[in-house]
Amino acid sequence: MLKHPLIINLIEQLKSPLPGEAAQFEMAHISREKIKYEDLKKGNYRSSAVLILLAQRDGEFFIPLTERHTYNGAHSGQVSFPGGKKEEQDESLLHTALRECAEEIGVHSHIEVIGELTPLYIPVSGFLVNPFVGVYHGGDLEYSLNENEVKSLLELKLSDLKNPALIKQTVIEPTPGYKIKTPYFDVRGKIVWGATAMILNEFKKLL
Repeated sequence: MLKHPLIINLIEQLKSPLPGEAAQFEMAHISREKIKYEDLKKGNYRSSAVLILLAQRDGEFFIPLTERHTYNGAHSGQVSFPGGKKEEQDESLLHTALRECAEEIGVHSHIEVIGELTPLYIPVSGFLVNPFVGVYHGGDLEYSLNENEVKSLLELKLSDLKNPALIKQTVIEPTPGYKIKTPYFDVRGKIVWGATAMILNEFKKLL
């Protein structure tokens, strides 16, 4: 798996200067406050991490995404990467990403982490998200979903991610009475927007 040309190229791209904030904000909604990472050093934020997990099935690479349950919170019902906040027992943010992947979708081994993307601050929840990129090399990827956290799972093919037609515009209402116009990735009819779309767009630039 790690010797595949796509993965070799991706590893090299992750070692180079990243597309960064410019790529992220191509998928930001128009009213999102632009907060630079440097500014966060002066304030308070909560650390979190997500895992962009590359796997292969039938010769095609894909990324698993999770759909959250509807709840009374900032990210209710959204589609995201496996991930979450850093807990006290986590030795590092990488440990957070791997732990959350194991807890949410049941994948806890055969993962080779090859790099990380640009951290992204989420104003609505106060999290600073650190995205890690990993490659699964354990054969056919199987899941064991945490039904308390994950409503459903989507597999986003890299061939689809690279298709410009996947990016669309819509108006959403994240909270009652507050509507925003935003770009999003249309993944099998699901709206992938916000921080997940911003991180995905930076990743897309590396392919």
